[in-house]
Amino acid sequence: MCAQGDDLLTLSLTPTRLACSPLARSSPASGTYKHPPAMSGSPADPRPPEPEQNGGGDGYAYLSGLGNSFSSEAVPGSLPANGHNSPLLCPLGLYAEQLSGTSFTTPRHRNLRTWMYRIKPSVTHDPFHPRDPPNPRLLADFHDPRAAVATPTQLRWRPRDADKDADLDFVDGLYTVCGAGSSFLRHGFAVHMYAANKSMDGCAFCNADGDFLIVPQQGKLLITTECGKMLVPPGEIVVIPQGFRFAVDLPDGPSRGYVSEIFGAHFQLPDLGPIGANGLASARDFLSPTAWYEQAHRPGYVIVQKYGGELFTATQDFSPFNVVAWHGNYVPYKYDLSKFCPFNTVLFDHADPSVNTVLTAPTDKPGVALLDFVIFPPRWLVAENTFRPPYYHRNCMSEFMGLIYGVYEAKADGFLPGGASLHSCMTPHGPDTKTYEATISKLGGPEANTPTRLSGTLAFMFESALIPRVCRWALESPSRDLDYYQCWIGLKSHFSHGKDGSDGPATTSSDDKDGEK
Repeated sequence: MCAQGDDLLTLSLTPTRLACSPLARSSPASGTYKHPPAMSGSPADPRPPEPEQNGGGDGYAYLSGLGNSFSSEAVPGSLPANGHNSPLLCPLGLYAEQLSGTSFTTPRHRNLRTWMYRIKPSVTHDPFHPRDPPNPRLLADFHDPRAAVATPTQLRWRPRDADKDADLDFVDGLYTVCGAGSSFLRHGFAVHMYAANKSMDGCAFCNADGDFLIVPQQGKLLITTECGKMLVPPGEIVVIPQGFRFAVDLPDGPSRGYVSEIFGAHFQLPDLGPIGANGLASARDFLSPTAWYEQAHRPGYVIVQKYGGELFTATQDFSPFNVVAWHGNYVPYKYDLSKFCPFNTVLFDHADPSVNTVLTAPTDKPGVALLDFVIFPPRWLVAENTFRPPYYHRNCMSEFMGLIYGVYEAKADGFLPGGASLHSCMTPHGPDTKTYEATISKLGGPEANTPTRLSGTLAFMFESALIPRVCRWALESPSRDLDYYQCWIGLKSHFSHGKDGSDGPATTSSDDKDGEK
């Protein structure tokens, strides 16, 4: 047996493909059908077979590949035939609805859209009204100094759990930490964190502002989307593109994690340049859900829409997850970070962190990102006569870091799983005192050049060319580590020339004739 969403499937293995056909059954969670229609690719159906569906090892079926154009049916025969997107009458009496992720005239290689075939169209709802209660800690326009301010100070936050005295689902447990630009101007980004202790019940969330990249740190997320279901444990990420309706369940109980949001752009794989054709994140390891639907009558179902950073709600009498079939290349997807193939220096010096970019949202300027998602996974450190931890740095980019598990290699203390740090444009940062002293103490000993496997750790970074403003509630949070700066105060001078404390004279090369004058 295999699972596709919550449906049972029978398998027949042929030399060319793995075929799955739904059992004749009735289920309020997945629709009712007594007589399965002819399968795609069978003699009764001239269409070619569907692509093979890959199991993700979590009980759900997925489609493999990033940037592919997929098609998926929960009920065979529910996709239009003969190349139609919007026929006069869709199969099974379904409605055709297109979700566009780019403008109609975006160049074809970047054009994103998906056609959905649903029991009722998404337009069937009451008018939107401001949500009551609102979530005042969400922000999508960072031009207002009353809500967010600029600061070059190094910032760090301790982990934060969901309030035990309140029921918080993903929507209520989401709060903005920092960002730049504006969703209204279609350019910018936001960094959020979430701490939830309740599954979303009778409601779905839709982000009209941008794409979400969600990094769970504690507790699995079971995410239902209009394209199907995905189970996302810590150690994996999930991207929910702009405009998709989704609901988050918490199968393990309370969950917390990180979210980056980009306005006016979409994530893609970075160019590999001299690395070549292979390495880093492989497109085939990104998994998208397969079609799943529910048909049950759901009076009072609530759609929560984030629009301009504010929340609005509308009610309807059916689930938004009523898509029986879909096809296209604008889809949610997830990725297991353990499948990332890292690169590193093999002789000397510390490689720049850009070599570990998983996904990027580029700007119009080559090599400059609106937002990069970079990870620091387990890997070998083999550089000789080299300070192996990250170097001290001032960066024209701004860096928000989080820790999924373990200990980050540049911070011996204080940076905890579930916590975060922000080092903004040109703000100095680097290894803390303990890390530096422990590293240079190996000088002259056998450990200095011994290959070491960095294991039991997974950190990440959201890096942007834009200068972020920090939300006032993040600056005033009791989770903020006000003593963060102390981790560098103990760094002492190891300068060995002029031990009397006097400044040394300027020196010139003996063959510099101009310098001798």
